[in-house]
Amino acid sequence: MSRDLLRQGFLVSLIQATNLSKSYADQDIFSNLSLSIARRARIGLVGANGIGKTTLVRVLIGLEEPSSGSVQRARGLSMGYLPQEADFSSNKTLWEECLGAFEHLDRLQTELQRLEKAMTGASSDSALLEAYGNLQRQFEQQGGYTYEVRIEQTLYGLGFTRQDFERPVAQLSGGQRTRAHLAKLLLKDSDLLLLDEPTNHLDMAAIEWLETYLHDWQGAALIISHDRYFLDQVCTTIWEMTPALEIYNGNYSAYLSQRAQRYQRRLEEYQAQQALIEKEQEYIRRNIAGQNTRQAQGRKKRLERMLQEAQLTPPHETRRIHLHLEPAKRSGDLVIRSDQLYIGYQDEGRPLFSVPDLTLTRGECAAVIGPNGAGKTTFLKTLLGQLPPYSGEVLLGANLQIGYFAQAHEGLHPENTLMEEIETIAPQMRPAAIRDYLAKFLFTGDDVFKTVDLLSGGERSRLALAKLALQGANLLLLDEPTNHLDLPSQEILQTILADYRGTILLVSHDRYLIDALATQIWEIFPEAEKMNVFEGTYSEYKTFLQTADPASAPQIPVIKETPQQRIQKPEKPSKNQMQRKQQRLQSIENEITHLENQLALICRNLENPPADLAIVQKLGQEYQEIQTKLEKLYDQWAENSSN
Repeated sequence: MSRDLLRQGFLVSLIQATNLSKSYADQDIFSNLSLSIARRARIGLVGANGIGKTTLVRVLIGLEEPSSGSVQRARGLSMGYLPQEADFSSNKTLWEECLGAFEHLDRLQTELQRLEKAMTGASSDSALLEAYGNLQRQFEQQGGYTYEVRIEQTLYGLGFTRQDFERPVAQLSGGQRTRAHLAKLLLKDSDLLLLDEPTNHLDMAAIEWLETYLHDWQGAALIISHDRYFLDQVCTTIWEMTPALEIYNGNYSAYLSQRAQRYQRRLEEYQAQQALIEKEQEYIRRNIAGQNTRQAQGRKKRLERMLQEAQLTPPHETRRIHLHLEPAKRSGDLVIRSDQLYIGYQDEGRPLFSVPDLTLTRGECAAVIGPNGAGKTTFLKTLLGQLPPYSGEVLLGANLQIGYFAQAHEGLHPENTLMEEIETIAPQMRPAAIRDYLAKFLFTGDDVFKTVDLLSGGERSRLALAKLALQGANLLLLDEPTNHLDLPSQEILQTILADYRGTILLVSHDRYLIDALATQIWEIFPEAEKMNVFEGTYSEYKTFLQTADPASAPQIPVIKETPQQRIQKPEKPSKNQMQRKQQRLQSIENEITHLENQLALICRNLENPPADLAIVQKLGQEYQEIQTKLEKLYDQWAENSSN
């Protein structure tokens, strides 16, 4: 390619890398990777854990130097990088940190105020007036009148509450700091976002908000993620590191299909070449010393040249776990039933949420979803009998053998070796058989003598699955089973669970897994203190929520209460109190609508500001006054609606 053509191609790329290699000491991470990131690209970067995805991203943005090769970045390129565990420490509040994304607007506002003072008493100065008008238009076009609303929308979208806005970043949890870092990156409007596992600390609602944000965003994004549903919704290209770089057009589901087709095609091409090589070698052996010596020698030269220049290698196949789940015995048709069930702790004085009368039959899969802290694990432990219900009862069917996969892997003993952990489930297995079994879960060599406390999160998940598979359970209670698993392991687990002949109760944020398995969706709404039940797949549930009339939303049946339960629960407001509350809310909503309409009208006027400076100043002042009133009304509405 000529230099001119290369330059023209680079104009449409934000980053272009050629023959990139990276190694540490004698360990090669990747080699000879060439790639480009176009404007508005949506790229998902996938591959096994430890393959070098994070290292590649750090090289692309300049945090690490390549061992060889080059990276070219577009002139003036602005990039935002979210590491997997963001080291985001600050003495500022969350709100102040987000305001830092709009420092350029603060400078413009300061300059506008300076010009306003300079024009006091000098309104006839046309040069000052023109400069002010141009600067004011620039301020408005860059979001000078809406950036505070953008900050609020972003923080709410990522799961923060208004109380969090004024908290110092240093006081936030690790997950909250990562979300705060992500919020600031989104608000900066960089040309390119490089996000390493951005959904790790988000619940479903926040992930769905981020999907919508990235879908409408005008910049480019390179995203490392194990969230297959997120990759499906956001990405239009998938890069797979093997450690070579394979490029697939489309989202994650399209990538799976194309990858299978490519593997099959390459396997067939390799097998065909191997057959040809064997055929030629056989001919050469039979004829090299006979009548057809010349032909045999000619074929031998052609074969040697082919082996040197065009010999194919077997297609790469990622190491995968070999998991087999089989119930040891058949359960009864009825697996779980609940009756007037409330979930919670008696000493807290009120339940977390109510549960409609549930029925789960043999062969079904129910997915329990809801925000972090909603009580999903508490619900699961109540069904297991590890916690008593707040009230009501849980009925378990006959011949149940329960296997429990705990999110925090409480069933693993930190001081045990992997061999000893398997012995706790299968004491009859000989050491050689245990080693062979652990190899199916990618534990080989001296790995089997490691103690559990030395394992990574992904290794603990694989060990927990290995123990689960030995139990012969016909009811699986799985609490976030795909956490820490790489994509190949997630795919295998999904396939195995789809073929499982028992019953599954699944607590997960993995929407791809839920959509593939679930026959019922049980969603917890902590603010309403209830669980809703939908019979159908996750996709059907989302479609229902998008199209259903609010009045037809799933309703929780009225549950009869004992007098003791009525005493324990807070007294409900009277009908008159409810009517007065509704009237207050309606009045606040009407005033909010009126002010928002006024604000929209001012924004339209400021898009094409009049030449008269006094009018422009008046409009700006009115905007600030209305914005202040709206903030107070929003707080009033939130306070009244929650009481």
